[in-house]
Amino acid sequence: MERPQRFKVIACEILFRELCYCAAHSRHCIDLSFLPKALHDIGAGPMSERLQEAVDAVDPGAYDAILLAYGLCNNGICNLRSTLPLVIPRAHDCITLLLGSREHYRELFNRYPGTYYQSTGWIERATDPNSQPGSITARLGISCDYQVYVAKYGEENARYLMDMLGDWLKHYQRLVYIDTGFGDFQAYAHATQCKAEERGWAYECVQGSTILLQHLLNGEWNAKDFLVVPPETLIQPTYDDSIIGYVE
Repeated sequence: MERPQRFKVIACEILFRELCYCAAHSRHCIDLSFLPKALHDIGAGPMSERLQEAVDAVDPGAYDAILLAYGLCNNGICNLRSTLPLVIPRAHDCITLLLGSREHYRELFNRYPGTYYQSTGWIERATDPNSQPGSITARLGISCDYQVYVAKYGEENARYLMDMLGDWLKHYQRLVYIDTGFGDFQAYAHATQCKAEERGWAYECVQGSTILLQHLLNGEWNAKDFLVVPPETLIQPTYDDSIIGYVE
């Protein structure tokens, strides 16, 4: 019998439920480490540094490969390298991982580009990026409320700043709950629907899938859906349909 391999998984915490399920169903030995969702709010450079720290902390003698349960995530995984092989899904962000394929994500995006997505992890691990001093919004001053702007710049300028910086949600018209079968679906879906109604947005619940994550943890890495990065090789974006590659 072929021996199970041992994989270290480094993942965003919003995938906690899905990855625990997939780990339980994988024949391989899986060790999971979850990093805060808030890493997405601090910019590509600091996020990459934090991920590199997690990669460097892995004992290379204990594992066959490191699996990154991340998408490109605004270039947050760029320039990562390891003494072990790194395996990453070919995805722009975690929405692809929750939907199960790039094709499903592309279909939804093309039909409804102004869509904001929710899942059990997004709801349970929600944080306010403005509460973090290192977040992009805080560094730019977008975290200030109207009264702070009035005190600093006057009422007319405050209204202008709120229009230009404070209302980033105006680009969305639709809120979607991705049902991957985990969590109290009725309560989470209802909360998402209520939020959509409050904002005057359309609401829809779409069926997600753990198949991409399961393939990742099963060691089933076809070249179409996964990139296997050789040791001591840098991850780079490709700016094409393959999404990510590495410097040879």
